[in-house]
Amino acid sequence: MKLKKYLVRALHRLQKGPGYTYKELLVWYCDNTNTHGPKRIIKEGPKKKLMWFFLTLLFASLVFWQWGILINTYLSYNVTSSLSIGFKTMKFPAVTVCNANPFKYSEVKPLLRELDRLIEAALERILQPTPGNGSQDVSPPLDLELWNQIPLVLIDEHDKDNPIILDIFETNQTAVGNDTAMDSTASGSKLAAVCPQCSHQGSENCTYRNFSSAAQAVTEWYILQSTSILSKVPLHERIRMGYQAEDMILACLYGAEPCNYKNFTQIYHPDHGNCYIFNWGMDEEALNSSNPGAEFGLKLILDISQQDYIPYLSSAAGARLMLHQQKSFPFLKDQGIYAMAGTETSIGVVVDELERMGYPYSDCTVNGSDVPVRNLYSQYNTSYSIQACLRSCFQNHMVEICGCGHYMFPLPEGVNYCNNEDNPGWAYCYSSLRSSIKQRQICIDSCKETCNDTQYKMTISMADWPSEASEDWIFHILSYERDMSTNVTLDRNGIIKLNIYFQEYNYRTISESAATTIVWLLSSLGGQFGFWMGGSVLCLIEFGEIIIDSLWITIIHVISWCKGLRQRRARRLAALPTVSELVEAHTNLGFQPEPTGAVPRARALPPEPGTPPPNYDSLRVQPPAALGPDSDAD
Repeated sequence: MKLKKYLVRALHRLQKGPGYTYKELLVWYCDNTNTHGPKRIIKEGPKKKLMWFFLTLLFASLVFWQWGILINTYLSYNVTSSLSIGFKTMKFPAVTVCNANPFKYSEVKPLLRELDRLIEAALERILQPTPGNGSQDVSPPLDLELWNQIPLVLIDEHDKDNPIILDIFETNQTAVGNDTAMDSTASGSKLAAVCPQCSHQGSENCTYRNFSSAAQAVTEWYILQSTSILSKVPLHERIRMGYQAEDMILACLYGAEPCNYKNFTQIYHPDHGNCYIFNWGMDEEALNSSNPGAEFGLKLILDISQQDYIPYLSSAAGARLMLHQQKSFPFLKDQGIYAMAGTETSIGVVVDELERMGYPYSDCTVNGSDVPVRNLYSQYNTSYSIQACLRSCFQNHMVEICGCGHYMFPLPEGVNYCNNEDNPGWAYCYSSLRSSIKQRQICIDSCKETCNDTQYKMTISMADWPSEASEDWIFHILSYERDMSTNVTLDRNGIIKLNIYFQEYNYRTISESAATTIVWLLSSLGGQFGFWMGGSVLCLIEFGEIIIDSLWITIIHVISWCKGLRQRRARRLAALPTVSELVEAHTNLGFQPEPTGAVPRARALPPEPGTPPPNYDSLRVQPPAALGPDSDAD
């Protein structure tokens, strides 16, 4: 009962309203508010009233302008970066070492025999431009099928408006003769170009990639052709043709503990073949470094077997290595460094930890789960990285557009690598995608940086190793340990020594923090309000109260107006006679005798033929509604 009585009283209070008119409410607010200015408007004379009204309006406009700037600054979510230096025992980084040459030439030579013969004949025609030096002079004859799929041409640009295109193995030149074309090649006036898409009838429909040097063009052409050939080789065969751990890792020492090739994890890297990772943390806990300094780091002696390099595929000799976090995939082409043969390379490491703020301050991701790109490197059970995302995005686009995947990236399920036999136009499609700015921008917009990252800054120094005085006994010992041979099977061109260590245990943390917080926003808004108008939060509450009262009065007036309109309409309808009253009146009027001497009444004439009878139903009305206790009386 008490609850019902309370609700009834609340309902009556709502119906009654604030009890003010708009003018009374505004005067009451100006007289009672704590904000400076409105009181002076109602209490001063006409001139000062106008002045104070103008000043109050001006300063209120300034307050709202400043508030807009402050809110916009807060919603921009700017960050500030801070650098802090700490000292702790740190995990030793994962170390990936690879050979710059992906395969042993002795193993892969049968697959590349025809390709090597083609490139050798092409180099002879470029370097020795004689009229009779053509493909018909080679014994046995060259198989030009590979050449016709992706030809290598020369472009004479003496005349910029009319360049002359020469296919190296083309025997019928229509633009110029062979002698003229090859002589101009010798003079250095030609640009070599790889033609990824070309008709067999001629070079009119070719799409070229120009190079300023024939050395660059030959390397690019060989990579495209070898990619097509090796993409059809099963993975286990490619692993077998690469450098094995027991042949490549001759000695290992971590701190004071000996290690060997069994402490490394093998992965296949498309750019470098078999790679080996120390302290990857996949199967065992990551190793900690006991102390900084070269004596407490990792020492390796590697044999890269430079004499077994593929001559046209790998123009650089050495070891490719990279330091990275545990359980992350090594992208050596982007972040790796070379170690030169015949040297001792010392790498001092300093750790930088990056801590980025997430959404909405930056568009970073914690583990890549919110990235719309399918991560193809997840098959290695590695963590997310921006490099993995960009390569996965490119491979997904290539599969979608070209119908096959590139050999250098992991494959989605149910897709094959591109090759010249099954996908004749793959090289053109790949070249178009790689040079497409739109495609790169799509991948950049789709991928995100990781919120937390660890970077290893390296200081590299080198020295000749071994020295001339000690190379004899060192090579003897290493040869005996590897091959059980008393003869020297190693030389300076294939040996590399690496020292990897922490320079110091000081690590740097670069962290982001919000430049503007909600506390900053509230204090800034209050400061501007107090400075320009002497207001506070209570003044805002007062202003909100008058707005609520104004809305309340408006609603009550609208309800009262609607109720009065409905009641007046009901009264008008109630005053009209009903149909039965009209019929009865009409009947009585027809049978009532007329008094003597009275003026005759007008009688209703019968309807003319074809006139419809009157519709009495339209005259029927409802009885008037009962008026409530709050209804207005007329």
